[in-house]
Amino acid sequence: MSRGMMTNTTSLPPIGLIAGWGRYPVVIAQALKAAGHAVHCVGLKNHADPQLQDICDGYYASGVAQMGRHIGFFRRRGITQATMAGKVFKHKVLFGRWGWLSLVPDLQTFRMFFPLFIAGKKDRRDDTILTVIAEEFARCGIELAPATNFAPDLLVKQGLLTRRAPTAAEGADIEFGWQMAKEMGRLDIGQSVAVKGRVIIAVEAIEGTDECIRRAGQFCPHGGFTLVKVAKPQQDMRFDVPTIGLGTIQSLIAARGKVLAIEAGKTIVIDQEQVVRLADEQGLSIIALEDGRFP
Repeated sequence: MSRGMMTNTTSLPPIGLIAGWGRYPVVIAQALKAAGHAVHCVGLKNHADPQLQDICDGYYASGVAQMGRHIGFFRRRGITQATMAGKVFKHKVLFGRWGWLSLVPDLQTFRMFFPLFIAGKKDRRDDTILTVIAEEFARCGIELAPATNFAPDLLVKQGLLTRRAPTAAEGADIEFGWQMAKEMGRLDIGQSVAVKGRVIIAVEAIEGTDECIRRAGQFCPHGGFTLVKVAKPQQDMRFDVPTIGLGTIQSLIAARGKVLAIEAGKTIVIDQEQVVRLADEQGLSIIALEDGRFP
C-alpha cells in the first residue's frame, strides 16, 4: 500500500475509486481532486495506471477478486460513495487455467460469486457480475455511483465532431448498424458493430472494441467501413459505459475504417480534443447521435 499526495482539508466527502485499465480512471481521479474531493483508490493489479499512486490521497494495489479487501480499504477511510472506471480484461479473469479461482478470490468474493461460478445458478454476463458487486458494496454501506457524475463533460454531446461528415451511404450504414448494436447491447453481448454496405462485418464481444475493429479490417481489407458504438438499451451508467479515446481512432486508422458513430449523452470520449484532431488529420468522420437517425 502506498500513499500519494495529500489534499487540503475540505467539507466534501472522500470518494473511493476502483481503477481498471486505461486513461479513464486517471481522468476521473483528476476531476475528483480538482473538485476538492479526497480520492482513495483501489488499483487493480495488471490493470491500473501507476500514476494514480501520485494523484490519489490513498492507494491500494489489489487483485480483481479481492472484493473484501477493496471494501475494507474503503471503510477504513470513511468512504460511503465509490465509483468504478477503466477496463477489466474479462477473458483473462474468467478463462485462466483454473478459471476465476486462478485469481485467488478472498472469502467475501467467493461468497458473492458462488451462485455464478460454482453453483451455476446465474449467467456471467457483465450486467450480472457488476450488479452482484454493487449489491455487496451497498450491503457494506458503500454506494457505487456513475463516474460521469464527477466528470459530466466526458459524455459526448450530439453533433458532428469532425470536419468530414458521413456520406449518405455511410449514413445508411450508421442507421442499420445502430439497430444491430442496440440489439447486441440488449443481449449484453457487446457495444460495437462494424458495417459496410449494410452488411455486418464484425461484432464486439468479450474481446473489446479495438479487437473488433482489427477483425473488421481483416474482413474488409480495402477499408471504408463504419463502426457504430452505443450504450445498451438498459444501460446502467455505473458500469461499462461506452468509451472511446485515441486508441480507438488509432485502431480505426490501422484497419482503414472511415466513420465512427457514437451515442450522444451515453458515450465517454477521453481526450476529445486530441481524438478529433487525429481523426481530422486522417480524414475520418466522428458523429454523435441520440437515436441513430442520420440527419
